[in-house]
Amino acid sequence: MRKIIGAFIAMILAEIAMFIIVGKVVGVFNTLLFIILTSVIGVIIAKKQGVQSVRNMQNSVSEGTPPGVAIIETFLIFAGGVLLVIPGFITDLVGFSLIIPFTRKLYKPAIYYWIRKKMKNGQVFIIHK
Repeated sequence: MRKIIGAFIAMILAEIAMFIIVGKVVGVFNTLLFIILTSVIGVIIAKKQGVQSVRNMQNSVSEGTPPGVAIIETFLIFAGGVLLVIPGFITDLVGFSLIIPFTRKLYKPAIYYWIRKKMKNGQVFIIHK
């Protein structure tokens, strides 16, 4: 828990530092405009990608195949959308990397590893009805 709080505080401080640096370079108004613009563009892209990902998940279920990959895609797109709504340059970069398909692929091995680890430890259960 302390690591999460420490990482959260470090992220806030890094975002504040980025605001100051970018504000000095391009001006306060342009910095605020850029933050708003990236949030709006990111949310539009996340919505489009998210709807498509949910459709892929529904198609997998209707075809009788496990929707595991589609669920992970949907989760990553949702997480990217949330990060894009949060004001900041670092969160915007990470958020965009979660939404863009070719960079989103970089996160999948870590997610698969985490799920396998949880399943091996008995912390994740799959219920069949």
